[in-house]
Amino acid sequence: MKAPVSLWFTAGCLLIAPAAFALNKGNAGPEEVTLKFKLPPAPVLSPEEALKTFKLEKGFRIELVASEPMIQSPVAISFDDQGRLFVVEMRGYMNDVEGAGEKDPSGRVSLLEDTRGTGRMDKVTAFADGLVMPRSVLAVNGGALIGESPHLFFCKDTKGTGVADVRTVVASDYGTRGGQPEHMANTPTWAMDNRIWSAGYGTSFRLTAGTWQKGAGLGRGQYGLCQDDVGRLYYNYNSDLLRTDLLPAGAFARNPLLRNVTSINSRVVTDQAVFPIHPTPGVNRGYDASTLRPDGTLAKATATCGAVVYRGDLFGAAYRGNAFIPEPAANVVKRIVLTEKDGVVTGTAAVAGQEFLASTDERFRPVQVVNGPDGAIYIVDMYRGIIQHQGFLTHYLVANIKDRKLEQPVNLGRIWRIVPEQATKVAAVKVPAATAARVELLRHPSGWVRDTAQRLLVESGDAAAVPAVRQVLRTPGAAQALARLHALWTLEGLNALDADALRVALKDADPQVRAAGVRLATPELLPDLIAMTAEPEVIVQAHLAIRLGAASAPEADVALAKLLVAHGQNTLVREGALTGMRGKETAIAKLVAAQATAKNTAAAGYVVEALATLVSQAGKVGPMEDMLNLAASLDDKAMCLAVVRGLDRGGREVKAKPTKGAAAGKVAKLLWLPAVPPAMAKLTASLTDKEGVAALAGVNERVMWVGKPGAPKPPMVAPLTTAQVAAFERGRTIYNGLCAGCHQPHGYGLDGLAPPLVDSEWVLGKPDVVARIVMHGMGGPVKVGGRTWDLSMPPMAQLNDEEVAAVVTYVRREWEHTASPVDAKFVQGLREQYGARAAWSADELRPPVSAKK
Repeated sequence: MKAPVSLWFTAGCLLIAPAAFALNKGNAGPEEVTLKFKLPPAPVLSPEEALKTFKLEKGFRIELVASEPMIQSPVAISFDDQGRLFVVEMRGYMNDVEGAGEKDPSGRVSLLEDTRGTGRMDKVTAFADGLVMPRSVLAVNGGALIGESPHLFFCKDTKGTGVADVRTVVASDYGTRGGQPEHMANTPTWAMDNRIWSAGYGTSFRLTAGTWQKGAGLGRGQYGLCQDDVGRLYYNYNSDLLRTDLLPAGAFARNPLLRNVTSINSRVVTDQAVFPIHPTPGVNRGYDASTLRPDGTLAKATATCGAVVYRGDLFGAAYRGNAFIPEPAANVVKRIVLTEKDGVVTGTAAVAGQEFLASTDERFRPVQVVNGPDGAIYIVDMYRGIIQHQGFLTHYLVANIKDRKLEQPVNLGRIWRIVPEQATKVAAVKVPAATAARVELLRHPSGWVRDTAQRLLVESGDAAAVPAVRQVLRTPGAAQALARLHALWTLEGLNALDADALRVALKDADPQVRAAGVRLATPELLPDLIAMTAEPEVIVQAHLAIRLGAASAPEADVALAKLLVAHGQNTLVREGALTGMRGKETAIAKLVAAQATAKNTAAAGYVVEALATLVSQAGKVGPMEDMLNLAASLDDKAMCLAVVRGLDRGGREVKAKPTKGAAAGKVAKLLWLPAVPPAMAKLTASLTDKEGVAALAGVNERVMWVGKPGAPKPPMVAPLTTAQVAAFERGRTIYNGLCAGCHQPHGYGLDGLAPPLVDSEWVLGKPDVVARIVMHGMGGPVKVGGRTWDLSMPPMAQLNDEEVAAVVTYVRREWEHTASPVDAKFVQGLREQYGARAAWSADELRPPVSAKK
């Protein structure tokens, strides 16, 4: 029997005694809390009553599309090409504060239809039933991809009943069974590049001749994914409203050393403020003085999810390209105006201090916004009291839930549509089956229609479409630029791109079409790419840098050096080039340095420093010596210093942007050379100014050789036993499923979300430290490699002793680490010693001063 929470009043505030039911102690916060804003219980409103609680931006109205009992606990939706709506119903989620029902097969994906054309769904069929905590859906290939962790299924109705009779496993690592749903793979999205991307998942898919082919994925984002008109992907984190990849994620997958860059995981919105229209004390960290304003409203986003970039043709030009972002803890949907300059997207609130949609109903929980086939936006409202998963519940939030009776009911849910106030009949576009009609829809003003037409053409593989699509590609005029862009990618999806079509794209008047042409250019078009080094637009330059950097041809390297000397000061161009630099950093640096003049020294210096930084980050002896030799051979002191500064910076965990002076932070990893490098003496003689001496001293601090005065003994590494190798491999699987979404498969972390594990003193120091972090979590500021991170690491409470030992062993021996492994007995001892407890702080763990590498 559950013990009730105890309440009593004192000094005018409501004090709450800790509840007797189990909370995750690593996240639970203070046990005794004060409810500063005593509110009455939140009533359960009917959809008609809920409509009266909305405050919507002037010029729009909100309409009900579907509600309980037709749907229950909706979390995600996807329209098919006929306007039917797949709805994910996570009915097992948080049926009470202890998370009862999460293991039950009570979830489903329903198929809703508007058979009367009224804009309101009137028919429902259980498309896929008996699911455990389903969380994602994408209408595709005549059926739907459905995420039910750990599986991603493709389901299809082949009998016309509306019920899926075919279920195929596409992936079995799409999250894990159990754990926190918000931190697992979700929102599969067919993007302009004909790949299906997901938030929080390191794999993408491409449907080719009925087969799901895998490729590099995002590994970024928390819950929700969408794209804009030119195919950029957008995602967010619960406290970070919007991020995007400015350049293709696949390019950066080639070089994992490119972390903390501007081009991917780029923060679009810097101001995270939200403006509820009623007090919202029922948020997880409401006990923290910075969480709530004096009036009780949430100050900053804490539950952001499910954003969309508006691409419809119904709202008008002022709204096209705006981002609409749900914040269910604040009961609002934000509108953000996006602006692009030189390939960089930034966003600001459309109206200062006011949200696009807000409600006074605490149970209004918008969790996803999507573009509809009618040009409207659709909002998924989970409509419930509890939205925080029990793995992260605090005593404070539980007290609010109990006090205002928010646990029940849990079987409600609505889908809303927002249309212009003056709109009369808003009808969905149903994509016809005829190939010619689908091609013509590539010109449609609605992004949803263009996307769907492109997808259907690609899925069909119909070669008869190719001539008409090529004609769209040749249609002139700025108004047809998006049609040309879709035509180009449609040809790519149909395997019908030829040199003529690509050359048309490379000469297009629109920079986004040219950039796509560069991205898709085949090897035979390398001379055409080389001829484009005078391109004026940054976004095209950046894509050109990616392609030339990836080419294995001396003439491409020369052209790339020319491009970098001219535009290397631009971050996107420089980072684009670095994606293809693995293994040829020194050769490109030599070409760039050779072209340095008084006019372009700044741009050339940025580039050679970045290349040297990559070499140093890689931590390989041969390339390090090559770069030192290059520095010693340069007569230009500025270029020489740039190389040495990069080598110094690359050995430390600091931002990639070049700065003057020596790099801050401790050396990450010692490099053992076979003998004293001859270049060091020459560099010592030539770099005599303060900056040069400091940078060279930093390099000298890291480079070691046997016999060097003051050098420690070379490391001795014991090989893993057979059992330890097995644990290592098991740890790899666990890491890829639970940890890689934040810390990334390459271990270098993700800026704004998770610090690096590679060469981290927290990983490679005493083995109990990293094991305790995995078991209990870690919170508050922590220094990793000289940089301070102020983020929370949740405990991995679902892992048993063997699994904790396996993942700890993995991170201590992967990425050329040589630290000792651990076993289950070691972890068991830690559990007995520390028990169940709150997350550790850095001061409590007290890492060693030096770490074994």
